[in-house]
Amino acid sequence: MVKKGIQRFYLIVIFLFLYLPIAVLVVLSFNNSKSRVNWGGFTFDWYISLFQSRSIMNAFYTTIFITLTSAAIATVLGTLAAIGISAMRRRGKAVMLGATNIPLLNADIVTGISLMLLFVKFTRLGMSTVLLAHITFNIPYVILNVLPKLNGLSQNTYEAALDLGATPLYAFYKIVWPDIRPGVFSGFLMAMTMSLDDFSITYFTKGAGIHTLSTMIYTELRKGIKPEMYALSTILFLIALILLLIMNYRSREDTVTERRS
Repeated sequence: MVKKGIQRFYLIVIFLFLYLPIAVLVVLSFNNSKSRVNWGGFTFDWYISLFQSRSIMNAFYTTIFITLTSAAIATVLGTLAAIGISAMRRRGKAVMLGATNIPLLNADIVTGISLMLLFVKFTRLGMSTVLLAHITFNIPYVILNVLPKLNGLSQNTYEAALDLGATPLYAFYKIVWPDIRPGVFSGFLMAMTMSLDDFSITYFTKGAGIHTLSTMIYTELRKGIKPEMYALSTILFLIALILLLIMNYRSREDTVTERRS
């Protein structure tokens, strides 16, 4: 009994450390006072001024464009790469999986600096370099979501469809795609989440005058925290939370479908 009580207390403390700062941030975004100590009443003024700010909205549009475009391109490239890896022999597959895991284990600041040095060597930093950087670090997440679905497929069914006269593209669309579609969708959502939250890689690969929400928040923090930043951070948290809930819901549906089949 005492042991269970200690475990529950430990979990409560851990969750307080994780989510109490976020809860304070959300509350401050509705505080009518600029003070972080005194409560001045409930208001939506900071959200209204947030959407009226041209600089913040430009950063928001840039973030959405980079997030959606990089996630879509990375999903296509990552899916094709996963198909190629699954067709390799055991040794080649192990080598490619090791290479895929390196960017995930590597520190973001190392990836950002290395990409910056590469881009500076051949071109100027700008919107295109940020987009290429996001595509680069999103691809491994897509591969690791699609590859388990491909490993669970039976190659005999696909080869049988080819023997019966189906074209490779038709056989892929009718046989392979329905089984890997949940993994592709999960990889797309994860790529969106990672791209939306990224700061280090964006900071090192962006050009002058280009801001995403993460880099803009960092710039504003050096000048002094504005209440609009609380509202902006709350919106970013809600977007990331919604994406994660959709991913968990999709993975739960996939588990139920696999058990029924």
